[in-house]
Amino acid sequence: MPASRSVVIGVDSSTQSTKAAAVDTDTGELLAVGRAPHTVTGTAGARESDPGEWWTALVTAVRSAVRDAGVPAASVTGIAVAGQQHGLVTLGPGGRPLRPALLWNDTRSAPQAAALAARLGGPEAWT
Repeated sequence: MPASRSVVIGVDSSTQSTKAAAVDTDTGELLAVGRAPHTVTGTAGARESDPGEWWTALVTAVRSAVRDAGVPAASVTGIAVAGQQHGLVTLGPGGRPLRPALLWNDTRSAPQAAALAARLGGPEAWT
């Protein structure tokens, strides 16, 4: 593989894993995909994940994609990242997570959400 090849990395950081796809910018060829899991914990409706694990998974997945593509890291000309939505990461004054992130599929607040919706008149009142 030529060292002058230009590669972009597309990253998907989802609820349970991070995937990184290495793509040739000239041909659109998918060269390699790296993957790394995230641990999701919780019982009784709780779903949480350690944000530090997301960073580790990002590094692992990107390194794997670049290695498996057989290109030097210097050939990567861009990285695009998409992540899971509706998660809550609480940060302290230093920008570090204070606790595990609450994920989109954490249902512990469902009773409070239902009570609030009812108090506001329910969906019928919103249309």
